Amino acid sequence: MAEDLHLITGTKSEQYEALIPQIKGLLDGEPDMIANLANVCAALHQQFNWLWVGFYLVKYDILVLGPFQGPVACTRIRMGKGVCGSSWEQQKTLIVPDVEAFPGHIACSSQSKSEIVVPLKKGNSILGVLDVDSTQLNHFDTTDQYYLEQITALLEPCL
Repeated sequence: MAEDLHLITGTKSEQYEALIPQIKGLLDGEPDMIANLANVCAALHQQFNWLWVGFYLVKYDILVLGPFQGPVACTRIRMGKGVCGSSWEQQKTLIVPDVEAFPGHIACSSQSKSEIVVPLKKGNSILGVLDVDSTQLNHFDTTDQYYLEQITALLEPCL
């Protein structure tokens, strides 16, 4: 049975450094992808209190909403559309300081001001994306990218 995560204070890097072992503990021995994606969402949402944290999974050449924490979300996103579809198409992490300035941004929530999207990789394939939204402009940076890419890499065995 999972225990409650311990909320961590400190710099953003210190918070991620302390959270990653807790996430590893949640994933240890659990082969189910949905269970693991759900727990990662909950851990990130609980620690950082972002507006929205969730996964979109590639199904039949479209991104389909997976486990998430936050307000209701868009259900399907085509390749190249919005930040999630663009990250999938480009096969790289995208940091968007102001979603209103992103061409073709899909507004699932008017509260979202900035976003980071990290591809879920298994080998050379992209199987989905981790999408994180904030109510603050310019909230995400290369520190978030570095640690969120580490966290998504932890999920590779269950994908």
